[in-house]
Order: sequence, then structure tokens, then C-alpha cells
Amino acid sequence: MALKIRLTRQGAKKRPFYRVVVAEASSPRDGRYIERLGTYNPMLPKDDENRVSLNGERIQYWIGNGAKATDRVARLMASAGLGEKPVSNNPEKAKPKAKAQERLREQEEARKAAEEAAAAEAEAPAEEAPAEEAPAEEAPAEEAAAEEAPAEDAEQKAEA
Repeated sequence: MALKIRLTRQGAKKRPFYRVVVAEASSPRDGRYIERLGTYNPMLPKDDENRVSLNGERIQYWIGNGAKATDRVARLMASAGLGEKPVSNNPEKAKPKAKAQERLREQEEARKAAEEAAAAEAEAPAEEAPAEEAPAEEAPAEEAAAEEAPAEDAEQKAEA
């Protein structure tokens, strides 16, 4: 006999109210149940203390006896501190499909290329500015070297 901790709907039309119950997995949603464990009123504000009321001791007893909580009841239990929040049913479904992933890759590559081009442009003017100043500084050095060269030629002729 597989047991489930699940919700059964009560209340009027368009005014839902749920009971948290333990029932056989094969019984209908609003059918026979074994024990009532709490209530859930979605019409109340989320911060209202009466929105969810659970009997934690009995829930732990039934979980110990093999009952499995449905996704919604597991979330209610997690918010009440009686268990951990369940993982999403299908996290892969939210990922983009192949074409969208390809477009994202192309956009990323284009963005990187633009950043590299901008970085190259930022570096190029910085290199050109000292290069323009350098010839002005080298000109006196070349003149000094030219003045030294005839002096060396004169020394070599004197030795010969």
C-alpha cells in the first residue's frame, strides 16, 4: 500500500481551501483519506500565519512509515521548516535550445572581438605618441654620433 501526503480540495467554487492528508496513492484526489495532517488556504496573504498549518509530529510519523509527499506539499513542508525544498522537476527544460545557444555563442564571440579591437585601438595611440617623441630625442644623438664619427676617422688616419 503506497501512501502519499497530498492536498484534498475543499471550499466553494473559486474559493479554494485545501486539507493536507495522508491517503493511498490509488484513491481519488478528494476521496477517502487515512488522516488529516493540516490545512492550506491559498486565499490568505503569504505572510499570514494561518495560510499553512501542519502537524509536524504526525507528518514525520507518516514519512517514517513510507509516505511520500507530493511536490506542492513538500514545498509547504519546506516553508514550515519540516523538510528541504524539492528540486525542480525538469531543470533542463528552461535551458535555451540549440539555435538559441548558437546565437548566444556568436554574440559572445562578436562582443569579445569588439573588446579586443577596442583594446588594440586604446593601445595603438599610446604606442604612437612616444614613437613621435622618440625621433626628436634621437636627432641630437645622431648629430652627436655624426660629430664623433669624423673625429674617429681623423684618429684612424693619424695612426696610419
